[in-house]
This record gives sequence, C-alpha cells and structure tokens, in this order.
Amino acid sequence: MTTRTAGSGPLGPAPARCLVLCLVSTVATGAGLLLPAALGRTLDLLLAQDPATRWVLYCAGLVLLLALLDASETVLGGTVDARTTAWLRRRLTGHVLAVGPRATSRFGPGDLVARLVGNAAQAGTAPTARAAMVAALAGPVGAVVALGLISPWLAAVFLAGAPVLAVLLRAFARDTRECVTRYQAVQGRIAQALTEAVGGHRTIQAAGTADRETARILRPLPELSEAGHRMWRIQGRASGQSVAVAPLLQLGVVAVAGVLLARHRVTVGEVLAASRYAVLAAGVGVLVGQLAGLARARAAAGRLDEVLAQSPVEYGERPLPPGPGRLELRGVTVRRGGRAVLDGVDLVVPGGTTLAVVGRSGAGKSLLAAVAGRLTDPDAGEVLLDGVPLRDLRHDELRGAIGHAFERPALLGGTIEEEIGIALPSPSPSPARVRQAARTAHADDFVRRLPAGYDTLVADAPRSGGESQRLGLARAFAHGGRLLILDDALSSLDTVTEARIAGALVSGGTGGTRLLVAHRAATAARADAVAWLDGGRVRAVGPHEELWGVADYRGVFADGADASDGGRHESGPS
Repeated sequence: MTTRTAGSGPLGPAPARCLVLCLVSTVATGAGLLLPAALGRTLDLLLAQDPATRWVLYCAGLVLLLALLDASETVLGGTVDARTTAWLRRRLTGHVLAVGPRATSRFGPGDLVARLVGNAAQAGTAPTARAAMVAALAGPVGAVVALGLISPWLAAVFLAGAPVLAVLLRAFARDTRECVTRYQAVQGRIAQALTEAVGGHRTIQAAGTADRETARILRPLPELSEAGHRMWRIQGRASGQSVAVAPLLQLGVVAVAGVLLARHRVTVGEVLAASRYAVLAAGVGVLVGQLAGLARARAAAGRLDEVLAQSPVEYGERPLPPGPGRLELRGVTVRRGGRAVLDGVDLVVPGGTTLAVVGRSGAGKSLLAAVAGRLTDPDAGEVLLDGVPLRDLRHDELRGAIGHAFERPALLGGTIEEEIGIALPSPSPSPARVRQAARTAHADDFVRRLPAGYDTLVADAPRSGGESQRLGLARAFAHGGRLLILDDALSSLDTVTEARIAGALVSGGTGGTRLLVAHRAATAARADAVAWLDGGRVRAVGPHEELWGVADYRGVFADGADASDGGRHESGPS
C-alpha cells in the first residue's frame, strides 16, 4: 500500500496493533525455529539414555506456545484487516465527496462502488500481509542460519540452490501483480455497466432490451475469466517449480548431514534438526501464498490511489461579510471535452432580486447555475458573492450561504422531515422550519397524507416526479441563505403549482437572491430580469417583456425548451 493510501505509514491506520501482530508473528517464527533444535537435543539424550524429561517439557511448551501464538495471529490479523478496511472506506468516501462530480465523471459510480467495497477490502489486508511476509522471510533466513550453526557445509549446500528459488519468487510476484490489476479493472467495468443499467431500468424495460443489456453487462466476463485463470496458472506454476526445486535442496542437506554423521561430525539429533531446518528454509510454498496476498493488496491499493490522486475542492479562509446576496460572474469560461460551454460570461444579479436564466438546449444554463453555486469551478474567470470570490470562502460559509434545488433531487434516505432539514446546521432540524418550507414548496398537503406524515421514511413514501421536486424545493427553502439557485427545479410541476411557487420566489417570500433556470415563458415573465444565454455567451439581460420582442428569444420557448440541458447537475443534493 502506498503512503497516499496508508496515510499512517506502511503499518496502516492501526500501527500499535500491527506492531503487536509483527511481534507475535516474529515470536512464532522464533519458536518454530527453536523446536527442531529442541527435538534434536531430546533425541540425542534419549539415545544416550540420559535424563531428557526437561527437554521433553521444553518441546511440549514450544508446541503449546506455537498454538497460542497462531490463535493470537488469527485474532489480531482479523482485527487489523477490519480496522484498516473501515478506515480506507471512510477515507475514500470522504475524498470522493470532497472531489465532487469530477470523481463520478472520471471513474463512473459503478467503478467507484467496486473500488470502495471490493478493492478497499483487499487493500485493507496489506498491513497484515506485510507482517506475514516478514515472518515468512524470517523463517527461511533463520533456518539457513541454524543449518550454519550445525555445520557450515549444510548452509553452503542450501545456499547453492537458493538463487533459483529467488528468481522463481521474483517472477511470480511480477506476473501476479499484473494479472490482479487487470482482474480488478475488469470487475470495475462490469460494476459500472451494471450501475448504468440499474439507473436506466425504465428505458430498458420500455425498449424491451433486457437481454441485450444483460449481454452488454456480462460482455467482459471472458476477459475476467481469462485473467482469473491466468492468476491461478501463475500461482500453480510457481508452486510446481518450487516443489521441484525445494525437495532437491532438502535431499542435498540431508545427504550431506548423513555424510557428516558417518564421520561423527554431527549427532543423530542434529541430523533430525537439519532435516527440519531444510524444510523450513525451502518453504517456498508459504512465500508463494504470502506474495499472492500481498500482490492482491498492492494492486487494490493502486486502484484506490487513482481515486485519491484526484484533487478535492479547496476552500479559502475568508468569512462572508454582511450583504444582500449580490452575485457577480466575471469573464467565466468553462470547458467540457475541449469545447467552451460557457465563454467569457459576465453577469450581475443584484441582491434580493430574481434572475431567470433561459436559452436553448446546450446553451450552458445548468452549467452556469453550477458555477454560480460552486458545484464546479470555472476554467477562467471568477464568481463573487457580495464582493468575495467563492474560492476564498470557508466551506461552511459558502454552503451556508447558497442553497440549491434540482430537477431530480437526490433523496438520500431517512424520514421526510430529515430529508427536508438535511442541510440545516442543527443535529435535529426544527419541525416548524421544516413545515414552513414544505408549505412554501406546496409539499405540506401530500406529506400529511402519507402513512406517518413527516415521519414517513422516504423509501416508504410513494410520490410522483413533481412531488419529489417539491421535496427538493422544500429542502432548499429550509436551507435559506443569501443565494437560492433553482436548476430547472420547477419542470415537473403542474402550471398552477409552478405559478404559486414562482410567485413566492419573486415576491421575496424565500428571502435572498434567486437564480432560476427556466424553460417556460411564464416562469421567466415572473422574474425581475432574464439572462438570455446563446452559444455559451450572455446575449442579453433585461425584463422578459422587453426581450419578448426579439424573435430569436421567443424561439427559445417555441423550440421545445423543456428538453434537457447539457451539463446539468440535477442529481446533486440540495
């Protein structure tokens, strides 16, 4: 795991537990290295018919200690894995939310979920995998040292073939990392395709293309299968090669030990110990398994680092001075896919007024709304609220001053009351404030008809698209603030309800300054002024009645202005 993911270093976010795990693993390895020597000494005493009770007890104690240490390793390893995984998921979730919409546009929601759920769990095993690797390496090294203590010839015989084992392990680690990375990437693609299909299930059902979509989602399966089979082939080949080499080394050690025994240079017990140490020194099978686990963890950590490498939105330290909510855009340019969707936009919205933003589909209306509320940053130019650039404001100041409502509000769960009051600073939203906002949004009547009224869970509240929009509007009205941005948030309402809500906006009943993305002439007519976007530029600003005399302006509403606007951010929470 890299330092970006690990944060707290190679030991992960729980270094104390990981150090204890390393200590336990090392002690277990040491006990395992002592056992052959103790068994050999016991055998020599028994063959010499000397008292060996004490050494038998030593052997029994070592066996009991190994059992206890193994149980401790299992418990500690599971605890460290769980804590590290939970920490990674919290950090990744917070970072994705801090990055904002750029994260989903870069990776896609399905791939992000795959990284958050599966890859975080695999990356969370990295600290324990490292601890296990240290113990796995300490065993062979300690065994070679023990062979040298018995006789330098025994260590020399084993070391003569050790480079072959090292080459095999290095090749295995390299190939495994490549295969695991590919396997995890294909998993992410499948998850992304599935998420897209779930989001568009109504379109799929209406078109009768369920079978075709199933085939599209599962199309990467052969690639996934091939990557998985290749991983197992690599691991099997490495295990097979090690099985072919390791016994030869063990036989060599035992043969030399036999020769030394015949020359009375070692004892029978030392031959027994040497045979056990040869097995430990050639324990490549254990290393193969540990390397495979570490490779999976490192590959998963790499996929998390790709997300963490995305820069989060940075906020300033300036407070917001007193003011009426004057909004100003100066030379704002925003590019998408190499094209300037907004091109040098200059716009001023006086405090306490309502400005409707209109334009043909693709003119950049919703992108302008997103820039005005700093849901996205311009590539050039700046946006100011009461004279302060939005980039310079503290996070709490910015989000407390600007409220949003969208065409399709995201209702995140909980009760209706909690959803409306989700942006309020207090841990428990004021019921009176929530109900007043619902009445302003004309949502109070249908909420009261729900089984538990405002205490009804969102998931248990049947509602139309217009009713969902009214809940989103109520949330924005409850939030308050100096600037209220409505991005096509009235599109699903009936004309009577829309007229009433628009009237409340224009009359100042919601307070502050209002920026309203409008698709209907009647809505634009109720605003204090209209900003007419055309080709990413502000073509004109003025009262609706004055602009109505321009044929092209009338064409904005005549040419199906209810069409969706490119770059819309309606899915974000308001």
